[in-house]
Amino acid sequence: MNRCAAPSKAEARTQAQRERILTAAKSCFVRQGFHAASMAAIAETADMSPGLIYRYFENKNAIILAIIEQQLEMARGHIRQLHVSDDLVAGISDEFCDSCADRENSMSAALFLEMSAEATRDVQIADALSRFDSMIRTELVEWLGRNSEQGGLGLPATIAAPRALMLVCLIEGLKVRAAREPQLDRKLLARGLSDVVTALLAPNNTGAKD
Repeated sequence: MNRCAAPSKAEARTQAQRERILTAAKSCFVRQGFHAASMAAIAETADMSPGLIYRYFENKNAIILAIIEQQLEMARGHIRQLHVSDDLVAGISDEFCDSCADRENSMSAALFLEMSAEATRDVQIADALSRFDSMIRTELVEWLGRNSEQGGLGLPATIAAPRALMLVCLIEGLKVRAAREPQLDRKLLARGLSDVVTALLAPNNTGAKD
């Protein structure tokens, strides 16, 4: 049995239809928010009947969860790319620019804000974001703890854990800034990032007080 066999025509069509619905839903959610965007609006944007959408998604919450998983996997991929980047500042700055431009290969800043707000009201969404947070921070701690030959910084776990948390806070904070100030001076951003990231990742900077 070939485990790597190409999907059948039916499976490919199903995936294409799901992607079409998710693309339309993302557009509606960015414009109207999760709650205000109706299934009818999503159907109209996707150029489908509402009944057809229900063949692929049980309800609007199922669409929201699928988009969140899609967006989080995208963000996870970008953070993994930062691990192997020769220029972490440039990588974070590029992600900010992609968010401002709302490029398809980057997590939407507007959707990130919607997801964060909805997590305070919906247990399923809160759980999805919690799982994502745990995975990302674990990966960052492992990266920071690896030795230089393995592409890491060789930080001990007691230092790597809080640094990973602050790195996540920095990246997520820039998502919020991208939504509020997409025209932010990129040179100013690069200078600020250089100072912060250099201090954050310095092996001899433990933050300890005398």
